[in-house]
Amino acid sequence: MDQLINKRINEVLKGNQEAFEEIVTLFQHRLYHVCYRMLSNRQEAEDIAQEAFVRAYINIHTFDQKRKFSTWLFRIATNLCIDRIRKKKPDYYLDAEVPGTEGLTMYSQIASDVELPEDEVEKMETQERIQYEIGRLSDKYRSVIILRYIEELPLQEISDILELPLGTVKTRVHRGRAALRKQMGNL
Repeated sequence: MDQLINKRINEVLKGNQEAFEEIVTLFQHRLYHVCYRMLSNRQEAEDIAQEAFVRAYINIHTFDQKRKFSTWLFRIATNLCIDRIRKKKPDYYLDAEVPGTEGLTMYSQIASDVELPEDEVEKMETQERIQYEIGRLSDKYRSVIILRYIEELPLQEISDILELPLGTVKTRVHRGRAALRKQMGNL
């Protein structure tokens, strides 16, 4: 594929515009999807994809053929998308009053980062239940589950600590999780 692209680029450099048309045909759908994912707007994505191809054509002489053309083209499109996002002005301002209310601003519509007390209590209860259930596991499963999921150690380190083969550690982690899942039931 890269050889075909480089061949077409050489033809474009010699003045063959139809060769670039083949390049566009090869990349147009992928480039549009990249733009659409960044902008979430069909028309803007089409515009930016087209602009990216125009810029690629104009600057084709700067392309280093030792590199992948798709990377270069997607970089052009990505930069154009970022520029478009930066230029967009918000449709609203946070200190603007919400229509139909007295004194209520858009700030009131922003979700709080603070957890609700009920959520915190529920989270603590769940953690306590998990700790209790881990304590009920047999010693051989409890140790690997604690080292793996509470202490977040890699399997090889657990193997070294417990002086067990790596395969045994993997098996115990798997069986320990299964036993814990069975004990926890519907949680």
